[in-house]
Amino acid sequence: MDRAQARKKAEALVAKMTIEERAGQLKYDAPAIERLGIPTYNWWNEALHGVARAGTATVFPQAIGCAAMFDEEGMEKIADVIATEGRAKYNAFSAEDDRDIYKGLTFWSPNINIFRDPRWGRGHETYGEDPYLTARLGVAFIKGLQGDGETMKVAACAKHFAVHSGPEAIRHEFDAEVSQKDLYETYLPAFEAAVKEAGVEAVMGGYNRTNGEPCCGSKTLLKKILREEWGFEGHVVSDCWAIQDFHQFHKITNGPKESAQMALEAGCDMNCGCTYAYIMAALQDGLVTEEQITESCIRVFTTRFLLGMFDGSEYDDIPYEVVECREHRQLAVEAAQKGAVLLKNDGILPLDKKKIRTIGVVGPNANNRIALQGNYHGTSSRYVTVLEGIQKEAEEDCRVLYAEGSHMYKDVMENLAWNDDRISEAVITAKHSDVTVVVLGLDETMEPDQSNRGQAGDKASLELPGCQQRLLQAVAAVGKPVITVILSGSAMDLRYADANTNAVLQAWYPGAEGGTAVADILFGKVSPSGKLPVTFYKDTAELPEFTDYSMKNRTYRYMEMEALYPFGYGLTYGDVKVTAVAWTEKPEKDRPLKLRCTVNNTGVRDTDDVVQVYIKDWKSRYAVRNYSLCGFRRVKVKAGETIEADITIDPRALTIVDEEGKRYVDSDEFSLYVGCTQPDERSVALTGCRPVEVRFTLGK
Repeated sequence: MDRAQARKKAEALVAKMTIEERAGQLKYDAPAIERLGIPTYNWWNEALHGVARAGTATVFPQAIGCAAMFDEEGMEKIADVIATEGRAKYNAFSAEDDRDIYKGLTFWSPNINIFRDPRWGRGHETYGEDPYLTARLGVAFIKGLQGDGETMKVAACAKHFAVHSGPEAIRHEFDAEVSQKDLYETYLPAFEAAVKEAGVEAVMGGYNRTNGEPCCGSKTLLKKILREEWGFEGHVVSDCWAIQDFHQFHKITNGPKESAQMALEAGCDMNCGCTYAYIMAALQDGLVTEEQITESCIRVFTTRFLLGMFDGSEYDDIPYEVVECREHRQLAVEAAQKGAVLLKNDGILPLDKKKIRTIGVVGPNANNRIALQGNYHGTSSRYVTVLEGIQKEAEEDCRVLYAEGSHMYKDVMENLAWNDDRISEAVITAKHSDVTVVVLGLDETMEPDQSNRGQAGDKASLELPGCQQRLLQAVAAVGKPVITVILSGSAMDLRYADANTNAVLQAWYPGAEGGTAVADILFGKVSPSGKLPVTFYKDTAELPEFTDYSMKNRTYRYMEMEALYPFGYGLTYGDVKVTAVAWTEKPEKDRPLKLRCTVNNTGVRDTDDVVQVYIKDWKSRYAVRNYSLCGFRRVKVKAGETIEADITIDPRALTIVDEEGKRYVDSDEFSLYVGCTQPDERSVALTGCRPVEVRFTLGK
């Protein structure tokens, strides 16, 4: 069923409703209309990295960990599994007449905001700091969720529109002021791709204001850009209780009726919250019209018809047995393997069990299930922590000793001695081990999806909690080999680990069985191949204020300082290099750029790697300070093998965005840098390999 057919059916059904019934359908917890055969429906459901908050489901790595795969095909496959499990659960719940929250087919995912500042506590819900990477992965995820069947498999929702990335503590009252250049160059491209390429069914507004307008009531965002410029035909939903913020915190309306008016006039069709309960009162006062209510009602019912809720769907027979089946769980482990990023390795990895008698495993995240799952997660029927993964892999060959070593937080106890009461056991463990794996970082209680503790989930700094830092120092001081494993959703200050331990592995929040993936990497069953989707800064001293939404000196495209670990960086157990690049077609202004890359693995181990292409505009004064990612492709290269990989670059990569927000080609001199990392000097120093530069002139 196409959209025109679905809308026609929606118009016919809505025409049978009273105006009160139409208004009632604009709340996320829409009531039944029994006389028309319309059951109650709760629109609120989540699927950030697996069906969330609805019981058992496959728990994939957190979104930022999936982003580190740099894998469009893999992302679409993950989303298809999520949609399959979502349909299976919907079918089973509906058969029990359970239509409560988190039981529907409208999933408020993905989060395609830009992770512009490493202090943001919800950045791990995103695909990182780069608009191109975010767009490509967002499109893949949306396509995987929505499918290509006669009916939509599930409905995706791109959020939070727009210019939304903290601070969390003031998000309900904050005005994100942004230039037109930054708006169209950085904050909007992923949403535009979601609408134009992926056909995303829903868009969710943010809590904040953007340039003075509340996002869920912004005529600039929702009417001018979303509907008029991009031609969006789906429905818009508010973030939860965001419309109430108009009068309660933003103080730009006088009460709920005016807030409902502002949101509905801007084109916010559905309210997650309570403010649209005042729509009928607003109608009686002449603040909204019947036509506005009717149009929004038609839009939301068009979605329900596209999902086959009234006419049936080819997905109605998906059985419950697919939920967290063996194949889905294995895909989650593979995603964790592909997304883990090896940041340092002096040669200690992979571990050889034949040469090790005792392995020490210490740290508060070593046996922490919470750190596996991230936020917006489902419930797994089985979990494998890092400790359990190492035990399963190693204990037949060598002894595994364990010590928790420290608490998670530096402020668990005010008394410092109590904070460090577990360090001596970790030191003893290290002294009795041939190698010690120290598992540190954060978990969802420290990077939450809602206000929590003093920073409301944001980080005051990039440092590890003090007790964890002291633990690492104490274990390193023993003088035996140490491997640092970090479970977190964001960049940490890892300067000490980089300088004082033998290897550093960033494993993110790796999913329910993430410990299996970590162990597989540590012992060489698979080669690490993830790449950083965010810059790992040395600290925040040179970063702009958290509340400053200008891109100046932010992310790899504009940063002026040297990174600790750059965007796009990640080691493998192979030795993969791009050795040659050739055009397969002459580069032209309005045509895709087509390259063929020769990729060689001179190492002794098979591995995946990611060929990355960055573009630099040499002439336009509007070009980004450094360069921009414009293409990538995950490849498999066996030891000693040479392969060829074709990459197509969208002609949009040749454009700039000027100060008015206009995008166009403003130059004819460019360079492409093709390699397995970006071309900055820090990346070259870390990898020992410089990407191949291809400099070209358009039309010549």
